Amino acid sequence: MTGETFDGRLVAQLAQELDHAEQTRERIRPFSVRFPGMRIEDAYRINQAWVDLKLARGRTVYGHKIGLTSRAMQQAAGITEPDYGTLLDDMVFEQGSDVPAARFITPKVEVELAFVLGRRLEGAQTTIFDVLSATDYVVPAIEIIDTRVHPKDAETGAARKVLDTISDNAANAGIIVGGLPAKPDGLDLRRIGALLSRNGVIEETGLAAGVLNHPANGVAWLVRRLAPWGQGLEAGEVVLGGSFTRPVEAAPGDVFNADFGEFGSIGFRFV
Repeated sequence: MTGETFDGRLVAQLAQELDHAEQTRERIRPFSVRFPGMRIEDAYRINQAWVDLKLARGRTVYGHKIGLTSRAMQQAAGITEPDYGTLLDDMVFEQGSDVPAARFITPKVEVELAFVLGRRLEGAQTTIFDVLSATDYVVPAIEIIDTRVHPKDAETGAARKVLDTISDNAANAGIIVGGLPAKPDGLDLRRIGALLSRNGVIEETGLAAGVLNHPANGVAWLVRRLAPWGQGLEAGEVVLGGSFTRPVEAAPGDVFNADFGEFGSIGFRFV
């Protein structure tokens, strides 16, 4: 099947499949296996159609996320650029709260920095300097990722591809912001680090420089990526700049703490 066959009807059908998979917590076959001619543009159309389904049910946009920002993850996915998805209001959990594990399929935890925008960002020429100028605060954040697509196709043995992850709203499922918000002026965001522990054991450590050499670069990339669609990032949005640790699996009873040093910490548990 060629990419040209991805008409609106098929895009809507696949978005419905993802929606049903999330609600039932039963994964589906990779689209990339079922439709070998699928393109990245098709994947983003499915992504947007699924978000539109949720918005039609009353959800609201909280912000955006950027994924696959590290060189290692891009090489593993076979791509040369990040991906993105939309954060919605029902994905937000409070710092120190209990996160219901039964809501997810196989949740994993990542450490990030979030950018809280003070004004709209748009345009194909957006730079890191535009992002920093438009940012009111940078704040520590946790992203909970989950996938509604099987990692490997049972029939063919083929692995899930980045096309499937993009369709799956970039695998996002939850966000927690906390710690101490800071103005970006005068901060070396590249040097902000974090220790991620699970049940008292440090599982991951990292520096924000691992995100495209500077976490604001991811936000600038996203604005440029949205420009051909006539879209941008709105004032008040929270934008996850990309993880600078590997994902850590979570199970009921797991207690997590992300220590950002002078920028505070985020604690929560899965129940």
